[in-house]
Amino acid sequence: MPARIDGRQAHELRPITIETGYQEFAEGSCLISFGKTRVLCAASVAERQPGWLRNTQSGWVTAEYSMLPRSTSTRTQREVERGRPGGRTQEIQRLIGRSLRAAVDLDLLGPRTITVDCDVLQADGGTRTASVTGGFIALRLAAEKLALANLIPPETITTQVAAVSAGIVAGTPVLDLCYEEDSAAEVDFNVVMTGADAFVEVQGTAEGKPFDGASLDALVELARGGIAELFERQREALRAAQT
Repeated sequence: MPARIDGRQAHELRPITIETGYQEFAEGSCLISFGKTRVLCAASVAERQPGWLRNTQSGWVTAEYSMLPRSTSTRTQREVERGRPGGRTQEIQRLIGRSLRAAVDLDLLGPRTITVDCDVLQADGGTRTASVTGGFIALRLAAEKLALANLIPPETITTQVAAVSAGIVAGTPVLDLCYEEDSAAEVDFNVVMTGADAFVEVQGTAEGKPFDGASLDALVELARGGIAELFERQREALRAAQT
């Protein structure tokens, strides 16, 4: 394939940065960047459960997602002005929530709710995968604060969770697509995995002609390698937050 727009090899992630403690009042927060994509993730703890969990000891983890009006090249209307979140927003919120719950023993969390807000400050592809990866950092920091206060056991967070995109561009499988690549991709994937090398979600779509099993396997393996690197970036960020 021709050189990627930013000069990366097919298997390379964009530059990743994670700045923890970005919001003073949140129980856990970070600003995560995948190249030019930047997402602010903040975890908030509430000492109450959703209604359907009342009279149980189980907790809950949920997520909300939004894109700021000028996170894209032209202004996007705030969804609050339309009265309700759009279908894409609801889909992404559910994906983030499912992904983060895969890292938590909800019974150990106890009768409380952690809400992880993911606000896209700048979008250049991969906002949902950046939200999952950064959302885990915010969630983990909030859980550590609860554990220090002896409100939950340290083992409430059971594993890491991270996500990355992959796709076929100009006939070649590539990792972590920027917007220009995503908009031209023949196949577009989002993959979420846990630290136990288990899949939470694999979302894959052929934008043109259908793809074969070999392409599927190649994309999944690209994503697995990228997620392994993201796990190490998460661990580095959490270690830095403790110093």
